[in-house]
Amino acid sequence: MRLSLRFLIPLLLALGVFAYAAVPLVDGLMLRWFVRDLDIRANLVANAAQDPLVALVDQGSPARLTRYFARLLQDERMHAMALCLPGLDQPISSPDFPAGLRCSDLERYGEGRELRLFSAPHGPLHVAAKPLDDARAPGLQLVLVHDMSFVDRRSEETRRYLFVFFVALSAIVALITVVIAQLSWRGWVHGLRALLRGEGIVRPASAAAMPELRPLARDVRELVRQLEQQYRPRDDSQLAWTPQALRAILEGELSGHEVIVVSNREPYIHVQTPAGVRVQRPASGLVTALEPVMRACSGTWIAHGSGSADRATVDLNDRIDVPPDAPAYKLRRIWLSPEEEAGYYSGFANEGLWPLCHIAHVRPTFRSADFEHYRAVNERFAEAVVDEAKSPDPIVLVQDYHFALLPRMVRDRLPNATIIAFWHIPWPNPEAFAICPWRNELLDGMLGSSILGFHTQFHCNNFLDTVDRLLEARVDRESFTVTFRGSLTAVHRYPISIEWPPQAMRNQVPVDEARRRVRERFGLPANQFLGIGVERLDYTKGVLERFRAVGRLLEIEPQWIGRFTFVQIAAPTRGMIGDYRDYGERVKVVADEINARFPQAAHPPIVLLTEHHEPEQVYEYLRAAELCFVSSLHDGMNLVAKEFIASRDDERGVLLLSQFAGASRELPEALIVNPYDADQCAAALHVALTMPADEQRARMRLMRGLVAEFNVYRWAGRMLIDAAAMRQRSRLSRYSRDRERLESA
Repeated sequence: MRLSLRFLIPLLLALGVFAYAAVPLVDGLMLRWFVRDLDIRANLVANAAQDPLVALVDQGSPARLTRYFARLLQDERMHAMALCLPGLDQPISSPDFPAGLRCSDLERYGEGRELRLFSAPHGPLHVAAKPLDDARAPGLQLVLVHDMSFVDRRSEETRRYLFVFFVALSAIVALITVVIAQLSWRGWVHGLRALLRGEGIVRPASAAAMPELRPLARDVRELVRQLEQQYRPRDDSQLAWTPQALRAILEGELSGHEVIVVSNREPYIHVQTPAGVRVQRPASGLVTALEPVMRACSGTWIAHGSGSADRATVDLNDRIDVPPDAPAYKLRRIWLSPEEEAGYYSGFANEGLWPLCHIAHVRPTFRSADFEHYRAVNERFAEAVVDEAKSPDPIVLVQDYHFALLPRMVRDRLPNATIIAFWHIPWPNPEAFAICPWRNELLDGMLGSSILGFHTQFHCNNFLDTVDRLLEARVDRESFTVTFRGSLTAVHRYPISIEWPPQAMRNQVPVDEARRRVRERFGLPANQFLGIGVERLDYTKGVLERFRAVGRLLEIEPQWIGRFTFVQIAAPTRGMIGDYRDYGERVKVVADEINARFPQAAHPPIVLLTEHHEPEQVYEYLRAAELCFVSSLHDGMNLVAKEFIASRDDERGVLLLSQFAGASRELPEALIVNPYDADQCAAALHVALTMPADEQRARMRLMRGLVAEFNVYRWAGRMLIDAAAMRQRSRLSRYSRDRERLESA
């Protein structure tokens, strides 16, 4: 006990001295912080009030100036205001302005120092003099007086909290010191006694008796070390997510492991043209997100070869190195017959699962022949994964609703593989999903995954509800895992994004030049306001609702007739499906009807471009427009919204975003709208077209910061880091089982 007191008493004295010294230091710091904040507030008020004050001075009405001051003095910290005119020593002021303060005294307060010469009944005042730099009325100075009594109140609260903190800290440190001192003393005494008895000099017999366990123990220790590193907190805010950072993380977390991506759509399509073979980049959010990941990771991408020149460009094993200009990974193409493509892709995937998962009022169609093709194609892709795998435990990224059965098929062939299935479209509620005749088989296939990812937490919740309702599985809602058929599947939220900065921005012309080019392309004047929409011609994207909102805008705000044109880029898609053909025709009819409804317009309200555009062309349109309208009726994420933000390095432009797109949960600075409400959308269009440049810049700056930080490399990195942790835990479990078998033998 006496030994503990020798440590404890000096420690408590030191803490007391530190607490005594800390209080005045904290008081001084708080005073400086508050004075600085009041100076900033004074600058903001002066900048905001400059134009009205100059106008009132021109009118020569002190009474109106005093009434204007009264409106500004609603803030509880603002005590008084005054305006100093050139050549006058007596300011025009509010009633509570300090009587002894003259305009000639203001040089002392130009930097906003605290003033204690004038005291309010409840505390000191802070005076700041701000010149109003306006050529119409030179020499004006705005004097702002803030009440600083709140500083004393907050300082008193801070001192009280500091006292409680140091008392608690002293008690905790004292307790820890006593415990450590006692344990250390007992440990030394025990060790000395053991040494005198001869203990610890020879190696325990148990370790020498089982030399076959030494390599296993060494591997277990290494795995434990890796797991400790995995669970050490990673400060994502300090990590700039780039291809280089992603590659470095993968080399550290997944060193020596191969990555295989499986998707229906390929990242590069070779098309035969009269001028020769041309390479196209498909208009797909999935490809936009995954292609930069594969360039960062270097692996193999397995996809359906759909281009007219795809077969002519692959090697004997149906592989080709991509990207064409700087190969970084391999593309393995799978060939499908017209019957397979019609049943698997057009039939079950896009006439069945797509409308089932999207609440867009199109009835899903289920045919048994389509599902048989769907199952057979999933088997083909599973065999390709096995062919491409160079190890028994690759990381397989299965993409989207085309391959719901694939995870289980790969699991049966490669039991040690780490399978990450990502569902790029919404997941419906259990009642909606239950109408699918093969619902249990689809869920069984998806639960072959190690990790199952969705865009939003809402979709994760829907999936767990569906499994809980339809399968005999154990659902853990605390850890968001499902145990089914003896294996565990983690269900997590991974909001997808785009690469930053986008490749398509590398060769873009300045915004002013893009504006000029696009307007000249359509014969529009330089001052024409331009809106832009970029989608596949899909009934879930809300193109019809968007056009109706434009028509409604011109009805309720006729000043935009002839001054506003909306350009819609709508790439044709799934033309073999009747619902898509009918929708494409309706879009054209509605665009023509709206253009015909306003014959007095010098320029058409809507320009419809139903053709494929390369990413560089799309970005030129995005940079040229005043606004981008994303009106999805139901969407997983919608990357067009993020591409528009990435394109605006001028920090201008307004994003109108549907509340039913997953991106609306990440981008509240956009104008969030209900696409089914034409009046609301029309009003939002008017707000966007009249929004001041400062507000546009403030909103766009916040959204650009978020998209830059939460980019596609972060999306992929978080999934792959989670996969690495799962692989390490799995290996540790296998080693533990092996050790138990050896010990029992």
